[in-house]
Amino acid sequence: MGNSALKAHLETAQKTGVFQLTGKGLTEFPEDLQKLTSNLRTIDLSNNKIELLPPLIGKFSFLKSLVLNNNKLTALPEELCKLKKLETLHLNGNHLRQLPAAFGQLSALKTLSLSGNQLRTVPMQLCGLRHLDVVDLSKNQIQNVPDTVGELQAIELNLNQNQISQISVQISHCPRLKVLRLEENCLELSMLPQSILSDSQISLLAVEGNLFEIKKLRELEGYDKYMERFTATKKKFA
Repeated sequence: MGNSALKAHLETAQKTGVFQLTGKGLTEFPEDLQKLTSNLRTIDLSNNKIELLPPLIGKFSFLKSLVLNNNKLTALPEELCKLKKLETLHLNGNHLRQLPAAFGQLSALKTLSLSGNQLRTVPMQLCGLRHLDVVDLSKNQIQNVPDTVGELQAIELNLNQNQISQISVQISHCPRLKVLRLEENCLELSMLPQSILSDSQISLLAVEGNLFEIKKLRELEGYDKYMERFTATKKKFA
């Protein structure tokens, strides 16, 4: 892509606060964007070949949405965690194995998508995020859900298509968790904490494609209580 094309994009971004450049084969984050650190609210660089996010990302202090789906990122810089206004972060289809230690400082974050990466566990840093609504960790390599998950504030947690065989009973203590997706994992019925059914806020539990028949779920103690929540929620949205 020529300089004139980039220049045109930068001029538009200066007016709109949105910089979108997708599917252009970019191998690096455009350095010229640093001229717009105070303008930009949205950056979308999906479907490129970016391997590194430079430390200068921390200077975009008004950024609300950062979308970098389908790139080649293997790690994120600590500087990303300075973005106090960031509400939406989409990093699907990269090669991330972990999140920066200071990730919990992204205090405005509402939506986090990390589908199709190489995470092996539910990142502990997520538990510090008080405004988190939706977390998508589907299509990773997560094998168990640790005790720290009980502090997660999310409303929806998507763990579909992982390798989960163990879930901490603490998940039923999540204060706002309404939707839990666990489809296509390696769960035995005995490994699904019954408190999810009997004693949680969860009103939609998706567990198709595990190592048990769905009808066996109906035989578990607490299933009736779960169905009450499920039906009440359905009515609310009907």
